[in-house]
Amino acid sequence: MSDNSSISAHIEESGESAFAVFMEVSGHHLVGDEPVSAGGANLGPSPYDLLLAALGECTAMTVRWYAKRMNWPLDKVEVRMGHTKREVVGAGSKIDVFTKDILLHGPDLTQEQRDKLLDVAGKCPVQRSLLATPVIRTTLVPS
Repeated sequence: MSDNSSISAHIEESGESAFAVFMEVSGHHLVGDEPVSAGGANLGPSPYDLLLAALGECTAMTVRWYAKRMNWPLDKVEVRMGHTKREVVGAGSKIDVFTKDILLHGPDLTQEQRDKLLDVAGKCPVQRSLLATPVIRTTLVPS
């Protein structure tokens, strides 16, 4: 799995809707936007859509990496993701709740292998970043 110790991205408003942006990261070009219900034109995934997809992508890749490393008979990995914000009772705030349903295709996988792959799925680098205390430095660059 890649280390991704130093990557960068450039995001710029596109003007195609109130929130639409062009994104360039690692040579890939993407479009992001908010749904119509939030004032966008739904021209691309929202920030939370991308976050959810990143967590699912990382989970699938981490499971595949481990199965390959162990030479286990995993035919295919599927990850179904969900995200919601839930009220914290009595706190007046919300928390993010992510759900991951993992399907491991491989009739020859043992229950012990499946259990280990489930454990590994909870250790993907994106999940570790979300559970850690990241540092985000924001500066205003003169135009």
